[in-house]
Amino acid sequence: MKSQVFNCLIVDDEPPAREVLTRYIQTMPMLKLIGECSNALQVYDFLRTEQVDIMFLDIQMPQLSGLELINSLSHPPKIIFTTAFSEYALESYELNAVDYLLKPIKLERFIKAVNKALPMPLSQQPDKSTMEIKEKTASDAFLYFRAERKMVKVILKEVKYIESLKDYVKIITDQEQVITKYSMAALEAMLPFPFFLRIHRSFIINVSKLKSYTTTHVQIENQELPIGKLYQREVLKAFGAGENAPELL
Repeated sequence: MKSQVFNCLIVDDEPPAREVLTRYIQTMPMLKLIGECSNALQVYDFLRTEQVDIMFLDIQMPQLSGLELINSLSHPPKIIFTTAFSEYALESYELNAVDYLLKPIKLERFIKAVNKALPMPLSQQPDKSTMEIKEKTASDAFLYFRAERKMVKVILKEVKYIESLKDYVKIITDQEQVITKYSMAALEAMLPFPFFLRIHRSFIINVSKLKSYTTTHVQIENQELPIGKLYQREVLKAFGAGENAPELL
């Protein structure tokens, strides 16, 4: 089945900034750059004729700021702010922006923001809150990660577990291992709970792959992983075991 492609618009008055975002967008197969605007006023005409899914929007621009632009739109696309000024962060989140990127923007941070903008199996659909609907959504979910100088698509339902390697993480799937530069905290925030669960400072597991567990370890297929003491209470609670789980002999 062909993957969905998301139309992107860059709005920034600085050509170098637009060039960086263009290059980053071109590295991600699910993104398609359909236009650039050098000021916020051009956006109105563009949105009348084009369907935009994600807008990369600078804040400080002549005549009309990015914040003023969003306040004036009745149905804005998903917004990722791009700016050199951190003082606008709070106001941008009050406008329901997906993310807030500080210039100079690193590719890793850009990818994280894009992944947040893509459809994810979280409770973002208030009228579809049953576990059955969530499981169906989760089965279709995916993320892209930069590995070996390319963007690698990872189907979430195929992930077995994730292991921390200091500044990198190793994602073990049914088919392969993907090593990418990410923090465990950032990755944990991107993964849908309760389908993924952090059991240790160095491990996140796909709960659907769980074969067995004790109070101290879990087994994912043939791999045994430790449950960290700081995570033990929440892990066992998530498994519905509490203090009744057996100890590892």
